[in-house]
Amino acid sequence: MIQRRILSIWFPRLAAERALRCQRGTIFSPFAIAAEKRGKQILASLSEAAEREGLRPGQPLRDAQAICPGLVTRPADPSGDAAFLSCLRRWAERYSPWIAEEAPDGLLVNITGCAHLFGGEKTLLRQAESDFSEMGVTARGAIADTVGAAWALSRFAGMAGQPLHCGDAIEQEARATRSRAAKKQWDRKPGIKPAHASTTSPIAPPGKSREVIGPLPLSALRLPDEISIQLARLGLRTVDNLIELPRASLARRFGQDVARRLDQALGIQPEPVSPARPEKPFAVRLTLPEPIGLGKDILASIDRLLPPLCQKLRKAERGARKIKLELRRVDNGNSTAEVGFARAVDSEETIRALLALKIADLDVGFGVDMARLSAPATEPVQTIKHKGHLDVAAEVSSDIAAGTEIKDLIARIGARTGLEAITRRHSANSNIPEKTSAVMAAAWSEPETEWKPPTNMRPAFLFPPEPVAAPDRAAPPKRFRWRRRDFVSGNATGPERIAPEWWLDDPSWRSGTRDYWRIETTGGERLWLFYAYGGLNSSGWFCQGDFG
Repeated sequence: MIQRRILSIWFPRLAAERALRCQRGTIFSPFAIAAEKRGKQILASLSEAAEREGLRPGQPLRDAQAICPGLVTRPADPSGDAAFLSCLRRWAERYSPWIAEEAPDGLLVNITGCAHLFGGEKTLLRQAESDFSEMGVTARGAIADTVGAAWALSRFAGMAGQPLHCGDAIEQEARATRSRAAKKQWDRKPGIKPAHASTTSPIAPPGKSREVIGPLPLSALRLPDEISIQLARLGLRTVDNLIELPRASLARRFGQDVARRLDQALGIQPEPVSPARPEKPFAVRLTLPEPIGLGKDILASIDRLLPPLCQKLRKAERGARKIKLELRRVDNGNSTAEVGFARAVDSEETIRALLALKIADLDVGFGVDMARLSAPATEPVQTIKHKGHLDVAAEVSSDIAAGTEIKDLIARIGARTGLEAITRRHSANSNIPEKTSAVMAAAWSEPETEWKPPTNMRPAFLFPPEPVAAPDRAAPPKRFRWRRRDFVSGNATGPERIAPEWWLDDPSWRSGTRDYWRIETTGGERLWLFYAYGGLNSSGWFCQGDFG
């Protein structure tokens, strides 16, 4: 049996180097891409010159400009970075046809049975990094048996388990201070390497993934930062520390993702490399001899592009669920607008009406010299079939009865608010009160025709459980306090016992089995209270609804 081998290629400076390529060598100063995160500007990607100045990704932009006054920045362009990554993925198919994108800055290549064509795994890895370097893109690769191990080695090879900056350790120093100290020691004493430098090979021998990723930090498991910080507060620094913990307690406290990522890295749980499907481009482009900037001119260019695009859709018997308009400005910037539809459409009038609503929001800068219209999401439309008179009459009658007015209205509202903001509820088969209905996107679902009524009365207003001050016993309380108010029970109906779903670890149901009571107070309030018998959490009384 051939051992499965995965090549992970990481582009640590993808966004910055893509922007520098667009500038065609006109920027020689330290360069960075600025993005907005939690209401503040941070550095998302850095050039090599910016990293030599002591800057780092995630650093606030103001701090970076204070450290490096000559820093040149550009705003982030996620769509452009994704398109560039797709280009790199198509180009990298020379190494193996089984290749997938690891957004936002990596590639995964299944090189099983391919390495000998390049002279071995070391030669293949060296050639891949060299090829990308010739293109002006920094690449770091690693090879291992699993996707998780290869991903970890490509980004953390040679790094020991570094303590995370969670604010609990007093001895933690400023990051910039440590980096300057390490750099100074490296410069003065060439024979001494910094603590994070290592000669660990980025190629894990077959069957040795656990030994190779064991000394790496917890971030190498593709865990969210908040979970890595929580684990660091418990004294866990490396992957080896996490492997030694009991798996059941680890999943119960930190969720299933921690155990799943660990199993994927060790090869216990399979993680295939799914190559991208061949694209069927439904796109048209218009290059303008002179820049345009007026709304009526952009609308005229859309009128030129829509007929050939809709003709392509009709020829392929498909309809667009999403239309994307891309405008290239004369300053090499891009301005995009997207509209979605509640049904597959191939009509110029329907698409034009929604795109016209987006023109006012476009930033054309000093002018636009290229317009591109594409349909990134399409669906098959009903083909023409030969039917009898009765079948055709029944089909036409059903289409007329159903109509498309509601779907067109959803599309028009979604063009302003976003289709994800328009939802509808569907009934769900569950005894858990908050799971008796499911929220679904209106554009991608049909209306509920048969709503199943609940077996027991449910409150008009349902909210997350709120603690109630009452004696800790199963009998309904005669007096209790809720939301800073005192209540006296007048009538109590129940109990309705509901047990948690044992096959799911729901944090809100860790209090165990519940007894629900309909309590009518002397003041006229009708509340839905339950007594939790206790499980992982303490027992007690809670209020979850109001009958009004």
